[in-house]
Amino acid sequence: MTQLITLSSNQLHDLIWKKLTAAGLPKEQAIETANHLLYSDESGIHSHGVMRVEYYAERITKKGVTLLPKIHIEKTSPSTAIIHGDNGFGHFVVNQAIPDIIHMGKSAGIAMVGISKTSHVGTMGYYLEKIAKAGLIGIAMCQSDPMVIPFGGTENYFGTNPIGFGLPYNDDTVVFDMATTVQAWGKILDARSKNISIPDSWAVDSDGNPTTDPYKVSGLLPIAGPKGYGLMMLVDVLSGVLLGLPFGKHVSSMYTDLSQGRDLGMAFIVIDPNKFIGLERFKQSISIMLNELHSIKPNSKTDKVLYPGELSVIKRKQSQEKGIQIPKDIIDYLQSEAIHFDRYDHKTNFAK
Repeated sequence: MTQLITLSSNQLHDLIWKKLTAAGLPKEQAIETANHLLYSDESGIHSHGVMRVEYYAERITKKGVTLLPKIHIEKTSPSTAIIHGDNGFGHFVVNQAIPDIIHMGKSAGIAMVGISKTSHVGTMGYYLEKIAKAGLIGIAMCQSDPMVIPFGGTENYFGTNPIGFGLPYNDDTVVFDMATTVQAWGKILDARSKNISIPDSWAVDSDGNPTTDPYKVSGLLPIAGPKGYGLMMLVDVLSGVLLGLPFGKHVSSMYTDLSQGRDLGMAFIVIDPNKFIGLERFKQSISIMLNELHSIKPNSKTDKVLYPGELSVIKRKQSQEKGIQIPKDIIDYLQSEAIHFDRYDHKTNFAK
């Protein structure tokens, strides 16, 4: 098993933004991306954390992102808009869009905003937390590489196509973010980085058989069979088809050509409780709901019933107090003079 090194949040943050800046990303964008990746690692979502830096650095140096994107909003009605990202760095593009999304939600009551033409956007929970802290209900979804075998099929078509929500309550926010596959592709990458096996329910190999070897994965599986399959189609429709972007098997692979923009789409739906029962009453009801969930007697396998997304909140607090464990080879890379090692360009969807 790979050796893990414990770093403080500040140490990890500095390593991330400095490496991305060395690769050519403007400092403001590098710092914002580091904020995002740190949030993921602190929350235990290592699949979308620092392990992605080398891939990002390779794409940056090969000009597969627009380093100075011309981001602009196209309002199509008081409650709908498309924010054009110019294939800029996804974490930066979407974070820049959040104030407009919040403003539209509060002014219209309900708003839907699409993000058109961006690169990989990272953990959606990062953005949903900001929306919820502004007193809004947020729903987010985005496309990803065609890696998933449709229910009953043998060939990949849709991506892991995550969907999530954020809610304000009296003390904080509830944020839940999930892939519509049994596990996200990043979880496979995380297993590779730690040299560990995966459960046989996550993916199949090139022969269509369940595999526990993260290096033999050739197809991911939808959650709950046809139910997850249906959800991932909806995500692709709202974040791809509706924005006039490539969809399904036409979505660009993360690794096919790192010199080209990815043209990915994302969609946000925001709702202002003040236009319904009022924010304070809404927050109070959510707080009651969470307390009632906590009061439910746990089964023999758990110590406490948690609300959706609460485990990440617990891990984040622990990480901020005790540090974050990161594979040694990733830390060695971040501390090295190397920008990247040409590991990803012109590979298959599964980085082979």
